[in-house]
Amino acid sequence: MGDAQDLPVRRTVLAGVGAVGVAAALAGCGGSGNGGGTGAQPPAATTGPQNTGTDGGGSTDNQDTIKTSDIPVGGGKIFDTQNVVVTQPSAGQFKAFSATCTHQGCQVGSVQGGVIKCPCHGSQYSIVDGSVKVGPAPTPLPAKTATVQGDTIVVS
Repeated sequence: MGDAQDLPVRRTVLAGVGAVGVAAALAGCGGSGNGGGTGAQPPAATTGPQNTGTDGGGSTDNQDTIKTSDIPVGGGKIFDTQNVVVTQPSAGQFKAFSATCTHQGCQVGSVQGGVIKCPCHGSQYSIVDGSVKVGPAPTPLPAKTATVQGDTIVVS
């Protein structure tokens, strides 16, 4: 043992073991879900209003009551306690969808320019029917029923 001929063999074995360890560590960093992803995790739930844009923004709200006056025509609003996004594509027409992106489960973050936007990977959905306008989301946002009762919207 200790022979000069043994050195290259030991180095090769040690280098191979090290490469396997690095590969295993990198594999653990990869994302799960569609296509492996980047390993990004859904953002933490927001607790207060986050208005962006001019047509309803991405406001999140901890109140249970959804007022028709809170939903701008051509825009919408996200209600995080109900995990729902309510839109008003045209005057008096209210739509509701799940606020969970169909790509990797992030909560959508804003409603702007006629689309519902997810901050995690850039998916965008129509405010009219929840259909995917920009991927990587594989399917539309699940629709919910929005019923107007006076000046309140009940989502079920």
